[in-house]
Amino acid sequence: MKEKQTNCILLAVVLAFPCWSAHGAAEETKTRPQDYKKAAGPYAVAVAKYDWFDQKRNRELPVKIYYPKTGGGPCPVIIFSHGLGGSREGYEYLGLHWASHGYVSVHLQHKGSDSEVWKGGLQAMKEMKQAAADPQNAIHRPLDVRFAIDQMEKMNRDGTPLKGRLDLKHVGMAGHSFGAYTSLAVAGEVFVARNGQERQLADSRVVAAIPMSAPVPRDRDQLDKAFGKIKIPCLHMTGTLDNSPIGDTRAEDRRLPFDHIVGSDQYLVIFKDGDHMVFSGRKRLLGGEKKDALFHDLIRMSSTAFWDAYLKGDTKAKVWLAEGGFETVLGNDGTFEGKGPK
Repeated sequence: MKEKQTNCILLAVVLAFPCWSAHGAAEETKTRPQDYKKAAGPYAVAVAKYDWFDQKRNRELPVKIYYPKTGGGPCPVIIFSHGLGGSREGYEYLGLHWASHGYVSVHLQHKGSDSEVWKGGLQAMKEMKQAAADPQNAIHRPLDVRFAIDQMEKMNRDGTPLKGRLDLKHVGMAGHSFGAYTSLAVAGEVFVARNGQERQLADSRVVAAIPMSAPVPRDRDQLDKAFGKIKIPCLHMTGTLDNSPIGDTRAEDRRLPFDHIVGSDQYLVIFKDGDHMVFSGRKRLLGGEKKDALFHDLIRMSSTAFWDAYLKGDTKAKVWLAEGGFETVLGNDGTFEGKGPK
């Protein structure tokens, strides 16, 4: 019993993983005129699970796909990457919402840095840290994204429920924590080794990204080089209490990717009193969820407006996001910044 209790506490502190979706609770609040697609959209949502296998890497890739049952097509595609210790089952509040507004949301499960790493009893924290430090996980994650987009191209051609329904010229990438690293890697982040060697794992099919709680390279002298080649629009999300439960990134560091990307439209929201777990969409065992429903509303609205603006070319959505609409809704619950390419 003691071992089980320890496991649960570790899980709550690191990942906020106990199941409870805020999707329904958040929608009980009143919609105001300035809100942007706060409620679920017009499309009923279907869910499918697949266990893909990449023969080239001898690697499994479980996925969970949220998509409009009918209509809404061709639909832009969003690839979602979970944080350390997560799975394809997480971040449901986003998958459901985006799909209800005409997107196909593909939630990946990255082997080696997924929920299996915290199932080691009292060694859970040690295994989490080892998984975070394993360079193979850092390499496989962006390659998982590349393989997932390949699979979606096949599904668009083959006899599946999604055949002919995918707009693969407009692919978005989103992720939380280790998933934010994955998102920035796919967007074009340059990784500089100690010997000066550079490596990129970008996928040019991704045209917009939402990194939530992004980690930052330890070498702060290389940030211009690390983020300077990212040329796609990004909506960065963090909170004033968003300290890393495992790594070295402090809450105030989370804005650094926004500060150092100069080649495209960039936005940054910092939620007041938002911590690292607020983005998960799950209720925590140890409290701290007082403002979670509010933050989830704000995350859904701003992310949907961003996707509408940059994956669907919706001018009104971009105006709402960039010219005061979101700031009005955000109010005193955070700060919002934006900038164009230099």
